[in-house]
Amino acid sequence: MNTFTTDQNPIFEKAAAQARGLAIDAIHACSSGHLGLPLGCAEIGAVLFGGGGLRFDPAAPKWLNRDRFVLSGGHGSMFVYSWLHLAGYDLSLDELKRFRQMGSETPGHPEFGDTPGVEATTGPLGQGIGNAVGYALSAKRAAALYNTAEHTLFNQHVFALHGDGCLQEGVAKEAIAFAGHNKLDNLILIYDSNDVTLDAMAVQTQSEDAEGYFVSQGWEAVTIDGHDLSAVSTAIAKAKADDNGKPKVIIAKTIIGKGITQVEGTAAGHGEGGAKFAAEAHQTLGLPEETFYVSDDVRAHFAEVAKKNQAIHADWQATYDAWKVANPALASELEAAVSGEVPADLLSRIPEFEAGTGSATRASGGVVMNAVAKEVPQVITGSADLYGSTKNYIKDGGDFSGENFAGRNIWFGIREHAMGAICNGIAYDGIFRPSAATFLVFADYMRGSIRLAALAGLPVTYIFTHDSVGVGEDGPTHQPVETVSGLRVIPHLDVIRPSDAEETAAAFAAATLRKDGPTALILTRQNVPANDAVSVADRREGTLKGGYIARAEQGELKCIIMASGSEMQHALGAADELGEGVRVVSLPCFERFERQSAEYKESVLPSSCENRVAVEAGVSLVWGKYLGLKGKAVCIDRFGISAPCPEVMEKLGMTASNVAAVARELLA
Repeated sequence: MNTFTTDQNPIFEKAAAQARGLAIDAIHACSSGHLGLPLGCAEIGAVLFGGGGLRFDPAAPKWLNRDRFVLSGGHGSMFVYSWLHLAGYDLSLDELKRFRQMGSETPGHPEFGDTPGVEATTGPLGQGIGNAVGYALSAKRAAALYNTAEHTLFNQHVFALHGDGCLQEGVAKEAIAFAGHNKLDNLILIYDSNDVTLDAMAVQTQSEDAEGYFVSQGWEAVTIDGHDLSAVSTAIAKAKADDNGKPKVIIAKTIIGKGITQVEGTAAGHGEGGAKFAAEAHQTLGLPEETFYVSDDVRAHFAEVAKKNQAIHADWQATYDAWKVANPALASELEAAVSGEVPADLLSRIPEFEAGTGSATRASGGVVMNAVAKEVPQVITGSADLYGSTKNYIKDGGDFSGENFAGRNIWFGIREHAMGAICNGIAYDGIFRPSAATFLVFADYMRGSIRLAALAGLPVTYIFTHDSVGVGEDGPTHQPVETVSGLRVIPHLDVIRPSDAEETAAAFAAATLRKDGPTALILTRQNVPANDAVSVADRREGTLKGGYIARAEQGELKCIIMASGSEMQHALGAADELGEGVRVVSLPCFERFERQSAEYKESVLPSSCENRVAVEAGVSLVWGKYLGLKGKAVCIDRFGISAPCPEVMEKLGMTASNVAAVARELLA
């Protein structure tokens, strides 16, 4: 990376001023947005995008060895939009003028897939720091697997720009601890330390020694003047050069809203309030009255930067081509990973379970996880200090650490929120397929990350065990009666609750085959019987479809009993007790079932039969669309009980006899 000299500074000062102008004009035009960060960090943007700080090719936004930049403070989105535009990405000035408008490529917060060069969907504060840690983890693992003595494919750095708000969120602190412990020295945080939060000066809510904190977590920290171009350039160059096993943080002291004298340095500079002073700000910044102004010499400078980066990309491509010839097997594996290739016949490659297998679905899930990992080398997994309980450890896969970046098992520690955000970062990078495990009751600790994975369409797999009041003696604090339904209401998230080992096999296959969004697998701690009355093929195929007939009625159809997971046994037992005319339907995944044709759904749940019962050891609310107005739910609309599992199930009505009794009421 080139550092600045005094005679180079004027073009960067002009670029910083013009980037400030773009942000002011865009936010003024729509009377909405956040000025503080784009104006306060303009010199940082000039160094990153125009001074060699970032290695990128605007003509190839997905170049594998580009440096990654994540704007963790996503509210300051005009920062990244302005600099992507200046840097030559396919983001026109017209799109900047359409900031926050319907259908624009410049939404209020950066969204992955909407805008070339945006690396992550960052809205909730702190998420971007976790995403950057995931990107850094992915880069380290890719380097360990694919770099050779002769050819270096991966040596990129990952940057995240954040402010005080991000650092106050617990997800950031969890991710920072993880990064330091695992020696992710390719990670560089730039801390926009302006001493202001939204409501007030930062002293109102924090008194942390930032350098001391980061150093205590195994990081290297330096504090600089964030408006001194040479200081910014030197700090970034040093951070990129130091391969010392420590992630880096550059604490940049900045003035929020710099350039709008009426609000700069105050809490009022955070939002759009300063935009009304746009005309005065143009004068202060030395800009003409013309809005959305970019000078010819600034455009020429960035065109030259793009040209240099394209040459770097071309050199890398030559290295890649030589590496591919020398390492055909590795190249095939990497290209399959990048393209998201998963064997279409994955499910058939998972060995069938022995008839009568009545293990807990978390246990059968562990068997399936290892079968999938054997067939799909890009699958990696992690657990929140619960491998012994969640059973998702990949045998012979090695442990990811600062000493072994190639490991397939990630030890996240008791950090569910960061686990979710880090897995999102890995998925954004697009080489490895991450999965993360914890008890279902702790899913709420990572709900923000799950929601963002669904929003961004990331293929992350969540393995949630200990799924109901079946946890027993641990009591209501660990019995997640509401959590499955809470996950089901997240758009674009598949929630699969399998009832036996074969449904579990299909659930893992479905999650791995899915490319356009996340999947939550809901697994039991207690043993469940196998439904061997239905063939293995039908159970597996039915699970892929989200629902199927687990037992057909004898004679005229009079009643349908629906269930998921461990309560399937009670639905089947009730059908035995009731005799003819009762159909049992397994509905392990509402979302996949809803994607089937109307004809298929009608064949499983014919509208002519209104006598329906749903049984599930959780709240009843989400079953309404399948129950209709006449159906009845055998569910648990209360918190659980601390007692042995069989006693809790009996007390709360999770029995075949109770399901049969409710069905009789309908039939009467």
